[in-house]
Amino acid sequence: MPRYEFRCRTCGDTFELSRPMAESSAPAACPAGHDDTVKLLSTVAVGGTASAAAPAPRPA
Repeated sequence: MPRYEFRCRTCGDTFELSRPMAESSAPAACPAGHDDTVKLLSTVAVGGTASAAAPAPRPA
């Protein structure tokens, strides 16, 4: 399930919520109970390495 980051405009707290993508734009209350929150734009970290494929062996 995706995690979404929010910031509370009242207390300034930043928090994350796990929710289905269908509910990604639903309002969220901060842990302190304030309802004036905004969803933050976040980036996705993708890790890994790239390498060239090994050459095919030559026919004998």
